Order: sequence, then C-alpha cells, then structure tokens
Amino acid sequence: ARSSGSDARAHEGGVIPPTALSPELPGRLADALRSGRFAVTAEIAPPRGADLVPVRRAAEHLRGWVDAVNVTDNAGANVRMSSLAGSLALLEEGVDPVMQMTCRDRNRIALQSDLLSASALGVPNLVLMTGDRPEQGDHPDAAAVFDLDSGGLMSAARTLRDDATLMSGRAVDPAPRYLLGAVDSPGPSADRFAQKVDGGAQFVQTQFVFDIATFRGWLGQVRDRGLDTRCGVLAGVGPIRSLRALEFMSSIPGVVIPEALERRLRGVPSDKVAAEGVAACVETLRELRELPGVAGVHVMVVGDERGVPEILEVAGLSRTS
Repeated sequence: ARSSGSDARAHEGGVIPPTALSPELPGRLADALRSGRFAVTAEIAPPRGADLVPVRRAAEHLRGWVDAVNVTDNAGANVRMSSLAGSLALLEEGVDPVMQMTCRDRNRIALQSDLLSASALGVPNLVLMTGDRPEQGDHPDAAAVFDLDSGGLMSAARTLRDDATLMSGRAVDPAPRYLLGAVDSPGPSADRFAQKVDGGAQFVQTQFVFDIATFRGWLGQVRDRGLDTRCGVLAGVGPIRSLRALEFMSSIPGVVIPEALERRLRGVPSDKVAAEGVAACVETLRELRELPGVAGVHVMVVGDERGVPEILEVAGLSRTS
C-alpha cells in the first residue's frame, strides 16, 4: 500500500534511509523496504480442509491494498493446510505471500528442502519462527521436533541463499532467493531485535502495538543502534472488535493493553465495540506512520480480511493498483 503523502520522508525533515537490500531480492515488500515507501502486510490462516477457496477469497479482498500477505504455518500447533500451499494460491491470485515456517514439525533436512522449494516456486518472502509447542494445539501427543530454533533456521536460510551451501556444507546450484523476516515483541530492551537482525532478518513483524508509549521507547533503542537502517520494522496493528477479544488480547504474552483503551472499549454499548475498536486501530496506525524508524505495519485481522481495506483507507493509505 502507498500513503497519500510522501512515504520516504520522516517528520524530522530528513529522508528515511532505505533498508540495505540486494536489488536481486524479489517482491513488492523488498521494493518498499529498499525505497523507504511505507509498507503494509496482512495475514491469513490456511483452511482446515482440502479447499483453497478461502485463500483465494481472502486474496480478492487484499489484492492491491498490501505489499504481501503472511500465510501461517499450523499456527497454535493446530493442523491446517500447509503454508506453502496457501502461498502458491496467493501467487496465482496476484498477491505476494510471506510464507511462515516453524521448527516444530520438521528437522533440518525437511526445513532446508522447503526453503529450496519455496524459492523455486516463486515465494518471495519468508518469516521464520520457532513455533508453538504441540500440547497447545489439536494434537497434544504429537512429537515435537525442534531440531532447530528460529535463530538456527535463520542461519540456515541465510547461508543457503548467500553462500549456496546447506548446513552439511554441501553446495546447491542455483541458490534460492527470498527476503528473510522474523517476529518480535517490543519491550523494555531491543536486544532480542538486535540478535534477529544480526542473525539475518531483513524485516521484523512485531506483536500487536496498542501501547504507543512503550513502543516508542523500544523503537528509540532500535534507532539509536541503527537497526532500523538494516531491518524494516513492521509494527503489528489490528482492531479489538469485542470485549471477549479484549480479554483474549490481554492474555497474549507481549501484548500490552493500555488502561485508556480498555476503558474506551468498555465504555460503549456492546453493539458499538467493534466500530470503536476499528477507530482505535486507525488512530494507532496513523500514530505509527509518524514515527521515524517504522518501515510499515503488519495488519492482523485473520478471518476478516475484508476489513483490511477499510482500516487502511480511513488511515490514509490508498490502493496501489
């Protein structure tokens, strides 16, 4: 997505330095990070069935509004269609995917095989994660693999791409091409973010940002260390559409719900909570766009993708096509 103003300028008056990326890296998201254009990503969960229609339907709502769309990898340790299958469906619908990969279900042989396969099939972006434990999902007795963690997988993916070499030391030809991403939760320290950047992350999608003050402090550390010029910070945003959702959000590790926002949502009639949540999300998005060091946003409204264009448009982000 592209803003109605000049995306390449910070409000301090200077041009935001583009993230240093090879011109050979493919995809709209890489283009946005290279140019300093405010980037937008969204997220979908593949279906719990053998039909890609839900993915194609989501693509219809998101096409032209976002630079790329995450496809989750059995999130919550619950069985769904694979992230690779969902990513290919998005490609067929003209939407760049961000294929998520977790370490929970596959060893290093299978993971490296999937890295090669994703690139060969045209997937331009990856987000690498350790993954939830099986006991949290619908197969609690499943064996957890965790041969690698997210850092180990990032190292393997970077070495495979940049050195054309497997973890075994064996060469591959040709090497894969992809933009590498990670996830993080802004907090008191940016040390973990720094580790992810040093490990090879070229963009990081954060947990939901509701508390701008806390996020500003974390982002200040990121900027002081120059990490924002090495890695695109995509701040996580999304609307809280019900009081039940408010309770759920409050229980997620790394998510901080300010008291003012909770009072705001509890202070309107129940049939107005959804609209108030969307309005608060739009306000947060606008504030984030004003912060130097924020390369874009990651909009999370899984299951209600049709709501993404509304949020972006009201926030001042226009269609790109």
